Amino acid sequence: MPLPMRVAELAGFDLLLDIARLGSIGLAAREHAISQPAASARIRQLEALVGVALVDRSPRGSKLTHAGELVAGWARPVIDAAGDLEAGIAALREERDTHLRVAASLTVAEYLLPKWLAALRIADPETAVSLSSGNSADVVEEVLAGTAELGFIEGPDLPEGLHAHTVGRDELLLVVAPDHPWARRRRKTTPAELAAAPLISREPGSGTRRALELALLPLTLADPLVELSSTTAIKAAVSEGIGPAVLSARTVALELAAGTLVGVEVAGVDLGRRLRVVWRAGRTLRGAAADLAAIAARGA
Repeated sequence: MPLPMRVAELAGFDLLLDIARLGSIGLAAREHAISQPAASARIRQLEALVGVALVDRSPRGSKLTHAGELVAGWARPVIDAAGDLEAGIAALREERDTHLRVAASLTVAEYLLPKWLAALRIADPETAVSLSSGNSADVVEEVLAGTAELGFIEGPDLPEGLHAHTVGRDELLLVVAPDHPWARRRRKTTPAELAAAPLISREPGSGTRRALELALLPLTLADPLVELSSTTAIKAAVSEGIGPAVLSARTVALELAAGTLVGVEVAGVDLGRRLRVVWRAGRTLRGAAADLAAIAARGA
């Protein structure tokens, strides 16, 4: 509920306590970094608000009246509590400024964020970062809930309540085992063939899966052959010949170079997607959050 009018402003009571302690309006004014006339005006305003005289003024100094002593006694625990409140708020702000909570989809978390965080360490050495990873839907949920200040997603969908900025592009690539029939033929795979093929796929909510669904519209993807929540597990399953998969080209570069996976071109389909940083609408990125977003935009 609203504070009563007579105690809503605590500065006058705080000044009264210092007059009692120091025995002088002038010394109390100096303590509060205000002029003596300003301090006298503040006390007169407090006396008018309370309705009784609180300070006896004399050439030898100032002391509280009996009523002033009573009011000061009642005010002291309130002023102390206000000081505790201010200290607590300051501690929260300091923790916020030195602790950055980040959520990222798997591709970003595993293949891009390590370099970005190393650069952030140089720019903001006092900032501690906690990172959670999941699919793009998980990241969006965390940012909207306020459990992450900054999120990185691969998915094309952006719910209300979020701001987004594109930090780079990524390409999806159809990959198969070296002995898969698609690995040996010369022509490109058609969108219809890809849509009809049961894939080793990420779970619903994955940015990779959603981007592929949109890229193949109006075709509908066949039900997944296997759903796995780990890119590493999908790559292992593909290389064992269980089936094809569509993954970020960034995540399969080493396997393509080693020959354990083979990339297959798909005709007439744009498999590019945006990588975006997201944060809650109505907020402005500052400090380490703004630095990390800028680092991502430069490095992605």
